[in-house]
Amino acid sequence: MQLRTARLCLDCEEVHDEYRCPVCASDQFTYMSRWVPTPERLSRPRPAPTPPPEAEAYRQIVRGTPPPRKSRGFTKALVGLSAAGLGAAGLAGLFLGARRARGGDAGKKDED
Repeated sequence: MQLRTARLCLDCEEVHDEYRCPVCASDQFTYMSRWVPTPERLSRPRPAPTPPPEAEAYRQIVRGTPPPRKSRGFTKALVGLSAAGLGAAGLAGLFLGARRARGGDAGKKDED
């Protein structure tokens, strides 16, 4: 009988591990571990299992996804720089277009 499941009948003081006392059929009991401390089951935690290297290959086959590419950082940087360059060129075009429009209107007013 394990100490964690041992019960003491409060009527006849019988130690048992059933729901009712086998001697007097009473259901009044208390666990023995209340008075007797039980040591921890594991003195140290179990190490986490490490999956074999083939497991990732099987997951990719089942999911149907291609293996991850290693050069994503360069591609993201290139896309980001391209977007920034296009934005800067667009803003420059706006400012130059506005300046030309103002410059052209001023020239027409002077001629009239």
